[in-house]
Amino acid sequence: MKLVLGIDGGGTSCRAALATADGSVLGRAKSGAANIRTDLTGARANIVDAAQQAFVAAGRDPALIPQTPAVLGLAGANVGTYRQQLEAILPFRISRVETDAEIALEGAVGSGDGAMAILGTGTAYMARKQGKSRAIGGWGFQVGDQGSGARIGRDLLEQTLLAHDGIRRGSPLTEAMLAIFRNNPEDVVEFTTNAKPGDFGGFAPKVFDHAKKGDTVANWILDKAVADVEAALGVLDLSGTAPLCLLGGLAPLYAPRLSARYQALMKPPLDDALGGAVQMAVRLFARAAEAAR
Repeated sequence: MKLVLGIDGGGTSCRAALATADGSVLGRAKSGAANIRTDLTGARANIVDAAQQAFVAAGRDPALIPQTPAVLGLAGANVGTYRQQLEAILPFRISRVETDAEIALEGAVGSGDGAMAILGTGTAYMARKQGKSRAIGGWGFQVGDQGSGARIGRDLLEQTLLAHDGIRRGSPLTEAMLAIFRNNPEDVVEFTTNAKPGDFGGFAPKVFDHAKKGDTVANWILDKAVADVEAALGVLDLSGTAPLCLLGGLAPLYAPRLSARYQALMKPPLDDALGGAVQMAVRLFARAAEAAR
């Protein structure tokens, strides 16, 4: 039986799915972060680990990995030569590295028109109109990813230090955050020295939780984040007929906070980004092989 792999890698985790040539998923697995710009070597290790686990979950021998083609949608693949570097060191029979936005759009709307927003550790947006796709964002935590979990977490730490210094008014959220760092602002600074986007993003759910309780700092951070998300959606020039799908771990938390204009466009995605990677692998490898016969 011919097999294909779909892989979805971001700043927090990497997911893999092993499927048959018709797209039926046999096994799924999850491992650590796989942002190839942040940590190419670590991402490669986590990608291979997730693939091996997916084979085991499917009851298949991981020794078949070198015979299996894969489509990988990965954070960080949209800049530099990271995509090419990774393709050269992966163990799969064929490795097709795409951006995480590409597989997310494929999963969300299939091959038709529509748009999606990835709202997770990072953020990225893509719309397709009459077969032509346009991507926005995904430039990374340092200079982009506005509205992302990483930026929300970073903003929270900034507000926590501002509150500690008496520059901004604090709240139960900033007090809780400082307590995590033993009430020592120096520990907050030390945390940021080696923290990766996923480390910052781990604090984002806490912001949403406190916002529900009326926390002023939490709501200030989220109002800013929502404005950033809506600014990006506005550039996509969405029509009233094509669906808008929200993907990523923060999607269900963002959805009720978006304005009525975007809520009216929102539709449930056909599948998630991992499903998009699987379907792309089926189209590129399995169906192409059948057509070549």
